[in-house]
Amino acid sequence: MSFDSPTWIVCPIILPLIAGLLCFLFRKNTFFIALFASLANLLSVAILLWQFLLLGPMRYSMGGWQAPLGISLRMHGPTILMLLMTAVSGLGITLYARGYFSFRIAAPKRVGRHERQERFFWPLWLLLMTALNALFLSADIFNLYVTLELVTVSAAALAALSGKPASQIAAFRYLLVSLLGSLSYLLGVVFVYKTYGVLDLQMLRQVASPGPGLQAALALMTLGLLLKTALFPLHFWLPPAHANALAPVSAILSGLVVKGSFYILFVLWFDIFASSISQNALNLMGVLGTGAIIWGSVQAIRQQRLKLLVAYSTISQLGYLFIAFPLALRGDGGQGAWAAVAFMVLAHAFAKSAMFMAAGTIFLHMGHDRIKDLTGVRKCLPLTSFAYAIAGVNLMGLPPSGGFIAKWLLLSSSLTSSQWWWSVVIMTGSLLASIYVFRVVSRLFVIPAGKSICACRPHSPLLEWPALVLAMIALLLGLIAPYPLLILETDTLVSCLLLGGGL
Repeated sequence: MSFDSPTWIVCPIILPLIAGLLCFLFRKNTFFIALFASLANLLSVAILLWQFLLLGPMRYSMGGWQAPLGISLRMHGPTILMLLMTAVSGLGITLYARGYFSFRIAAPKRVGRHERQERFFWPLWLLLMTALNALFLSADIFNLYVTLELVTVSAAALAALSGKPASQIAAFRYLLVSLLGSLSYLLGVVFVYKTYGVLDLQMLRQVASPGPGLQAALALMTLGLLLKTALFPLHFWLPPAHANALAPVSAILSGLVVKGSFYILFVLWFDIFASSISQNALNLMGVLGTGAIIWGSVQAIRQQRLKLLVAYSTISQLGYLFIAFPLALRGDGGQGAWAAVAFMVLAHAFAKSAMFMAAGTIFLHMGHDRIKDLTGVRKCLPLTSFAYAIAGVNLMGLPPSGGFIAKWLLLSSSLTSSQWWWSVVIMTGSLLASIYVFRVVSRLFVIPAGKSICACRPHSPLLEWPALVLAMIALLLGLIAPYPLLILETDTLVSCLLLGGGL
């Protein structure tokens, strides 16, 4: 298969799926199968990026069947960025999970339990990676539903993997809420099909017009997706599910899974049905985002456990994504919002994955994650402490992090559009983030005189380095800001040329 072949678009779906099936056949080599799949996935996404920069957006019909009968995949700027996010974070999570499970298996307690957890983790993780890639590449709203359900099922199973009652209850609650959200989304799809008779995204964009049927469909789909994204006040399932899961699973749930439902929501609102969205609806999303930023930050400040603090900070950081909604439609087709959202999604995925990895490593060595008792962790886990601090810089929005670029774009949009009140929310959220970040960092790095620090057990470098690398990527994302913007601008430029007959 040549590098310019359009069939490369199916590789991010096929490769992890085959690897996941192989994990059931070769149980002793599951990590190497997962590692090969992660590297191959990253390579295939890199090739798709190269094709996109040369040829622009792409559509591929599976089996040669054209829409509306066949299954089509599409690749455009936001899709490429989401695939890159999944591939890079996925490789880091795969490496960290190896170090994490190796450390737990080496412990003499509960022999056999950790081996079972690792055995089921790898196929479920690869299935989740498959579903996420398929979701980002799907070209019709029903296939988006199918892939979203695959993400939900595999994520809920991963959340319950620790076997503790708290994690099982949280995973069951997450599954019920997600199924309710899926039902709401599916009812919206039914309304769309009843109204227009097509499900393909490109066709829907051409025929969609404001009306009662479309408004009902959008309301149902939006409600379902907001439940899955855990936007305030529908966030009640997220903190216990993320905080009680195994550390690699927490990184997956917070860094990747919530991005899938948000991606669908943003595509529907600003790509497919943009002409039917009112300014009041956009403002409502901004208000909910404001509630998420304030509530999530306050709850993070109040937490006594490290993983719960990181989980509530996820709710807060998700709020910034919805602040972009009322700033999006300003005559530029939503491109400015895509840029801000793209940086926020990428930076949050890398930073939050690194934070949960660091929190998991600290828990393994300390035997707890009580914030007040984490004094001096830097002495025995310097790389982990450094990774947590760097990820915190991104959450606060300090330069040169990707979080800084995203917040700067949001601030610029709010001021240029005379919606200054959103800038007040953004700055308030950054101030609150600095409080809960420094609350932990001050404990990790300060060693009081005469304070005894527990000895650090020997461990694999994979337990610390993946978190540090992902945190550094989030920090340095601002220095490579022109390249993600180039991907988004290439998408817009090629689309305009196609519409104008230039290509």
